[in-house]
Amino acid sequence: MTPKQLAFQSATESIIKNLEKRNMEGYFFETGAECVKAITDLIEEDSQISWGGSESIKECGLLDALKKGNYTLIDRLTAKSPEESRELYVKAVLSDYYLMSTNAITMDGELINIDGNGNRVACLIHGPKHIIIVAGMNKVVSDVEAGYARVRDIATPANTKRLNKNTPCFHTGRCGDCLSPECICNQVVITRRSGHPGRIKVFLVAEDLGY
Repeated sequence: MTPKQLAFQSATESIIKNLEKRNMEGYFFETGAECVKAITDLIEEDSQISWGGSESIKECGLLDALKKGNYTLIDRLTAKSPEESRELYVKAVLSDYYLMSTNAITMDGELINIDGNGNRVACLIHGPKHIIIVAGMNKVVSDVEAGYARVRDIATPANTKRLNKNTPCFHTGRCGDCLSPECICNQVVITRRSGHPGRIKVFLVAEDLGY
């Protein structure tokens, strides 16, 4: 591993201990491929799986691996109408596993997420039996304030480019604290603890993944 990856590995030792205090589980992997194998080994065949918008789970190869497995995948992007989209969302809420990344994770084990429609953070908070979070070392921050700043000024501008949203940060690359019609920062959720031990599992990868 590079010095940067070794430093991240040392940091994850503290993060994993702090996640445990918060009723969450944490795991460290040197590569995305190792992380994907651990997750696919964990998920039982015939499980119902859904996911929120996440470049991290695409980049590490997790979605491609699951599409080759014996699972029932609930993909909201396949909906052909608002009604079908709502039906798929209901199925996602009742899924066995929900996959996502986190916009930021603090050294103290807190998760910071900002969402547009709210479907991703809603499932994180309640619904699916298991939440699997894949986070690269670029998502680690010192505290909640730094995490919020990271989301506003790094993650959100990149996501508006990906989604082609007409917002101030799309044009400037920095948060404008907007209330524009296409704003994707409508819900801010800080997960400081899980009420259900082990429901949320965080897979930390010594690579930069997502935004």
